[in-house]
Amino acid sequence: MPALFLPCAGGVEALLADEVSRLAGRPAQAGRGGVFVDGDERLAMLLNLECRLAQRVLWPLAEGEYRDEHDLYALARRVDWPAWITPAQTLKVDTSAWRSPLRSLHFAALRIKDAVCDALREATGARPGVDTRQPHLPLVLFAGPGHAALYADTSGEPLFKRGWRDAGGLKGEAPLKETLAAAMLAAAGWQGRASDGPLFDPCCGAGTIAIEAAQLACGIAPGIARGFAFERLALFAPHLAAWRRMQREARERVHAPRVAVFAGDVSFRMTDFAAHNAARAGVRHAIDFKTADALQRPAPAPAGTLMLNPPYGARLEPRGTGSAAVAGMAPRAREDFDDGGDAPRFFGALAAHWKRGYAGWTAWVLSPESRLPSLMRLKESRRVPMWNGPIECRLFRFDLVAGSLRDGG
Repeated sequence: MPALFLPCAGGVEALLADEVSRLAGRPAQAGRGGVFVDGDERLAMLLNLECRLAQRVLWPLAEGEYRDEHDLYALARRVDWPAWITPAQTLKVDTSAWRSPLRSLHFAALRIKDAVCDALREATGARPGVDTRQPHLPLVLFAGPGHAALYADTSGEPLFKRGWRDAGGLKGEAPLKETLAAAMLAAAGWQGRASDGPLFDPCCGAGTIAIEAAQLACGIAPGIARGFAFERLALFAPHLAAWRRMQREARERVHAPRVAVFAGDVSFRMTDFAAHNAARAGVRHAIDFKTADALQRPAPAPAGTLMLNPPYGARLEPRGTGSAAVAGMAPRAREDFDDGGDAPRFFGALAAHWKRGYAGWTAWVLSPESRLPSLMRLKESRRVPMWNGPIECRLFRFDLVAGSLRDGG
């Protein structure tokens, strides 16, 4: 069986290896930037449907040593391309390089494309086209210092696109990716079981964490509402009946929420937007939304898990429907922490509020600020490195008990 590769956000590799091992029923190996697992077409389809933490599911095509773009062309010519694509279809090549001797990644992608087109022309007398937006066959080339690997992307659009987010969104929005929200929940061990207890995001923004949690609580597969590139590829055509059964079984497993999920935001506009997103995701009934200031909202249950990717700047202030409430969604981490802005005051007040009203809860806070525990005067019991895109963050765990504040208990 080929070794499938599932890339993921930095810091998530071990969590993804656990998830893939569970889904595959065999050990998965964590590597740099992702996870490898031996699998066939059925497993590739299953991982696309059920995997919450991976960015894509990549199928290996060819790998080997190389020195230049001509070697990459020869590498790509080893692939049986008529088994993957017809001249009536399209392709696209994305290239990722690390300490590579290549002078031009664009030229490297062009040579891979030439290899596919030349092989199809020789086999059929015609060549496929190129579509940079929605190709039938997305290809991914990883080029290292002297070794290259070529993959077919069976996912198409990245897996964080669950199929529910409104493409229009709100102006200025910079939402957390669904895959990273799922990684936060996995790091906390919160999987939507009754034994996990309620989950609460008091600064929900677009609602990503709450929606991901509610889908877990309802048994909704992350890929149930979207399509995948493999559905259009010749290699998977004999397996599409099994794929339809897989989808049907996933829909039949959906159930009423097993545990409560609470969410809210200081902005009426953001709370309404998050509720709209939850409806599109099929979990509006599973989330208790309430517009409220995180510094004032009482605990919605005697104990549970707080999970938040806190805002910075304008969204720290209650502004109802004002445009500034949305404009502050883009992270301004170092700026707000270092220039005496609102963030240090907000987090200090938030910790004081938690001390007064959230004893017995566990809080998980994703932040790019390594000094966050000091600013909150709380002692973290765990910190998990995670990358939010290009931003290095840490997921801090705080076990909240009465008198947990430092220097003043």
